[in-house]
Amino acid sequence: MRHYEIVLIIHPDQSEQVSAMVDRYRAIIEKNDGQIHRLEDWGRRQLAYPIKKMHKAHYLLLNVQCDKEALDALKHAFRYNDAILRHLIIQRETAITEVSAMMRSEEEKERMERTGERMMITEEELEV
Repeated sequence: MRHYEIVLIIHPDQSEQVSAMVDRYRAIIEKNDGQIHRLEDWGRRQLAYPIKKMHKAHYLLLNVQCDKEALDALKHAFRYNDAILRHLIIQRETAITEVSAMMRSEEEKERMERTGERMMITEEELEV
């Protein structure tokens, strides 16, 4: 079985249905003895450019281990689900389980808001 990283961009009106979608995709993966190593819900974010006249969308990241049949079933499910605006599947060498940079930056931002810290930017960072 191979490892894959999947990023989904979901229609913002379907944000409430994300957990049902995840359950459906989890069933497809686990039916063929695959497993999900990392699942991150990045929430609603600003898009870099409008997709179907939308400026925000809901992001979801999955790192999975599955076989070709499960991957083909997932691709089919992504393609024919109108709620999914875009999807990206990348084959990885190993399972990735640590927290992604997107979630890490959110956690740091929340921690700084809680503690009242300010972000210190040095002159070298401004020049880069």
